[in-house]
Amino acid sequence: MASLVRSWIPLLVLQSFLFAIAFGSTQVEEFSEALLLKPLPDRKVLAHFHFENRAPPSNSHGRHHHLFPKAISQLVQKFRVKEMELSFTQGRWNHEHWGGFDPLSSMNAKPVGVELWAVFDVPQSQVDTSWKNLTHALSGLFCASINFLESSTSYAAPTWGFGTNSDKLRYGSLPREAVCTENLTPWLKLLPCRDKDGISALMNRPSVYRGFYHSQRLHLSTVESGQEGLGSGIVLEQSLTVVLQPDTTSIETNIQPSWSLSSLFGRKVVGRCVLANSSHVYLQLEGRLGQESKNVDTEIEAHKLWKNADFELSFKPDRVLRESSSFLFIFDIDNASDSEPFDLGLTWKVPSKWSCQQAPLHASRFLMGSGNERGAIAILLKATESQESSPVRELTDGRCTIKANVFQIFPWYIKVYYHTLQIFVDQQLKTDSEVLKKINVSPSTDKVSSGMLEIMLELPCEVKSAAISIEYDKGFLHIDEYPPDANQGFDIPSALISFPNHHASLDFQEELSKSPLISSFKEKSLVRSYTEVLLVPLTTPDFSMPYNVITITCTIFALYFGSLLNVLRRRIGEEERFLKSQAGKKTGGLKQLLSRFTAKIRGRPIEAPSSESPAAKSPFLSSKLIFKIILVAGAAAAWQYFSTDK
Repeated sequence: MASLVRSWIPLLVLQSFLFAIAFGSTQVEEFSEALLLKPLPDRKVLAHFHFENRAPPSNSHGRHHHLFPKAISQLVQKFRVKEMELSFTQGRWNHEHWGGFDPLSSMNAKPVGVELWAVFDVPQSQVDTSWKNLTHALSGLFCASINFLESSTSYAAPTWGFGTNSDKLRYGSLPREAVCTENLTPWLKLLPCRDKDGISALMNRPSVYRGFYHSQRLHLSTVESGQEGLGSGIVLEQSLTVVLQPDTTSIETNIQPSWSLSSLFGRKVVGRCVLANSSHVYLQLEGRLGQESKNVDTEIEAHKLWKNADFELSFKPDRVLRESSSFLFIFDIDNASDSEPFDLGLTWKVPSKWSCQQAPLHASRFLMGSGNERGAIAILLKATESQESSPVRELTDGRCTIKANVFQIFPWYIKVYYHTLQIFVDQQLKTDSEVLKKINVSPSTDKVSSGMLEIMLELPCEVKSAAISIEYDKGFLHIDEYPPDANQGFDIPSALISFPNHHASLDFQEELSKSPLISSFKEKSLVRSYTEVLLVPLTTPDFSMPYNVITITCTIFALYFGSLLNVLRRRIGEEERFLKSQAGKKTGGLKQLLSRFTAKIRGRPIEAPSSESPAAKSPFLSSKLIFKIILVAGAAAAWQYFSTDK
């Protein structure tokens, strides 16, 4: 049997080669997997899973894919998606302790809930239709409520504030969307080996969802072939970013906790995905080690760093890359197996403290005002230590400035007064001409479209703080438009703060072009950060009132019909008993005689037969019944009168 299988392998390879030639392209699909581990200053560990799948250009529509997921290819072809990104996030990225000026945080620090943006290659009149169809398809593919973004009140069309300048861009966010395993499972099914083999096998569900932050991201883009008659290729990037707390029993709190893959995820790497071209595990160390990197000149000395006075690794790295402030240890997992699994561990020996490089300005957002009628939204920008020592300086009219773009979406029930926009720099009110260089406003329409604000600020480099405030009124919703948990409040999506003149990248001295993860880190990415999600309480009706109305209505109707039927039924029964007694007097002479004889024998008094009906014995019975009927009828008429809308 084994020899038969070996004989078929060359035929399968030849068939794949012929298919590639027939489809007009000699390129083949490529898949790579990588895992980046990074200790954080606040005693946590960052784990970043990165998977890249490439489909080469082809002149065939509806072709067969060997590695690339067919569902994604059909989305691109059917809705003509040029670029798209979808993220599911739980938790908020801590820019102060986890970084904000590196490529990892710029690309993977996402807002809470679901975020979706897409650029379409269709005429302008068909963009909204393609967006709605795309949301429905993604909703079914990832088992999420992405279809709620089809409404024009849930998405916007940014022009330049989002970072991607395109008139065919649509952006939407669902802050309250819960993220669970139902979203992760279809995401894993897009991988060639799923979670059965390779690095993806480390994704243990309890370990992932107990973290302080986790975000699963899917980004796809089309690559033009440049040849006539040949379609565009597709690049699919899947990443999962998790921040975990290692389990430690150490009494010393100054020393960073030691950890391993098995302690973080409960699993070990037992091999690479056989369909992957490259499988690597990276360990990035910053801080004290990065400062000592200046004294390391040769590759031999760099390899000695995995065991030193500060820390010790459980495996010897295959390569070491140097950067200005960090070292990157590279491990190949080709030799990992069930008998010799790969379980990378890091043991700290001495206390070590460092800080991650932050964005030029730290952004936070909050509400002002009180009551359910009006309020204000404020965005506070504070200078960080990275800004004070940043070499990136831009001169505008002979003075140093920092450019910051603010992009924010307002739901239609938040009626923003854009003329109340105020900008404070170092607690001093500034005019729009001084700091506001560009603005784009899209007012909202009740129950039709959401509002959008895009502004470009030009602040001096020596700024300590800047604040933006804008006033709004709270609208009223129809009772059918309230969610089940209306008393919790309504969410305003996160605002995006980007710095167009600041780009993050990692420039390693050694060249490693075969790794897609390192290549993406070398590319300059726009520095951006998201603010908090705001919870706005709106005026909510008393949802118990319909229940009370239904209850009292049913009670009155029950009393009315129940009493009426009871009275009518009881009267008929009394008449029937009276008629029976009269009939018994005429035909029951023998029976009466026997009853008198029995009573005399027993010594009981003889009852005289009554000749009056029960109605005659109760002279007030008829009037009482009439009074009850009139009372019930009057109550029903009064209820009908007051319950009718005037």
